[in-house]
Amino acid sequence: MQFEVIATCNTTRARVCRMELAHGVTMLPTFMPVATQAAIKGLTAEQVESLGITLILNNTYHLNLRPGIKTLNEVGGAHNFQGWNRNLLTDSGGFQLVSLSKFTKITEDGALFASPFTGEPTMLTPEESISIQHCIGADIIMQLDDVVSSLTVGPRVAEAMERSVRWLDRCIEQHERSGRCDRQNLFAIVQGGLDAELRDRCLQAMIARKDRVAGYAIGGLSGGEEKDIFWRIIKQCAEQLPADRPRYAMGVGFAEDLLVCVALGVDMADCVFPTRTARFGVALTFKGPLNLRLRKHAESIEPIDEDCPCSTCSSRMSRALLHHIVTIETAGAHAVTQHNLVFQAQVMGRARDAITEGRFPDYLRTFFENYFGSQGYPEWCVNALRSVGVDLLEGKDFPLIPGSGAKWEYSDVA
Repeated sequence: MQFEVIATCNTTRARVCRMELAHGVTMLPTFMPVATQAAIKGLTAEQVESLGITLILNNTYHLNLRPGIKTLNEVGGAHNFQGWNRNLLTDSGGFQLVSLSKFTKITEDGALFASPFTGEPTMLTPEESISIQHCIGADIIMQLDDVVSSLTVGPRVAEAMERSVRWLDRCIEQHERSGRCDRQNLFAIVQGGLDAELRDRCLQAMIARKDRVAGYAIGGLSGGEEKDIFWRIIKQCAEQLPADRPRYAMGVGFAEDLLVCVALGVDMADCVFPTRTARFGVALTFKGPLNLRLRKHAESIEPIDEDCPCSTCSSRMSRALLHHIVTIETAGAHAVTQHNLVFQAQVMGRARDAITEGRFPDYLRTFFENYFGSQGYPEWCVNALRSVGVDLLEGKDFPLIPGSGAKWEYSDVA
């Protein structure tokens, strides 16, 4: 990996970086679409690449189950298997310790899974996770970590954090033995739940291993915790992580969340949100999400967004047509998926441009005003951005919305 910080914001901790991996250059900050099982639902690899996306995510646990390592070895790795020519990151399988917890038993050796397909037991150790990721051939590989729900409290959180540090050492040893450090880049994952002291202890331990890892992820969040706690943990971690390594916030996908994380110093994020919400008929725009299932869109001949360069909008596929087909015909879901991925890319691309041109605080103010309008801003976003010198409410008399403050189009009336 060649990693270079190109520009920084004079107000916030946002930055623009150039990350060169074996399959090309990815500019940061960026959003990574999730192709869990070697496919972004509804799109071919060629379509995804045509959207300008240079980095996607596959999942180690799922690809190990199906198609399996034998098949991946035969075709020469996951790039060839899915026809993807750009950069690839693999999750280690740690998240499945939470999402498939009823199938999982954690020991110091690793995680014992029962296959959700056959019930067959599989032991995923740190060494095995790294070996599977070597077979997959991802450009960025993640350590196996002991993940608990972000809502977990008590001694299990400290146990998981400490085990994640020990498992990182085992992942590092396995990776260094492989001779693949020149083309596959291992990231550590900071754990510690919502406990600031545990996060500090984990940060200290993992930063001490800086010379043996290529980057860092902030894990264990986006699991239902309060947003006011979420941003404080992100800030705490991003402030301490080394400036010469990429910083990755795992499981972050809402546009407002992405921009807050960028302002706090995060470079990368991933989430199923934009593709999953597309399949439910929700299109993402700079004026807020559009629920295309609502009757208010049934007679609209407008595209989702007049200014969007995606093929759905540039071909002027109407909201009326999408209302008619979006949850019935797969073509509707595909069209909205393409649009949503381009929206996410635009959010981050415009952030990169604004940071480079020295106007990132203005970009934040403009985005929030257009996205949320006079209905009010999420209070947590206002607090988070104030902590890095940007006051969204300067010169405005907008209300503050408690809680997540996420914007959704629920009614035909609004």
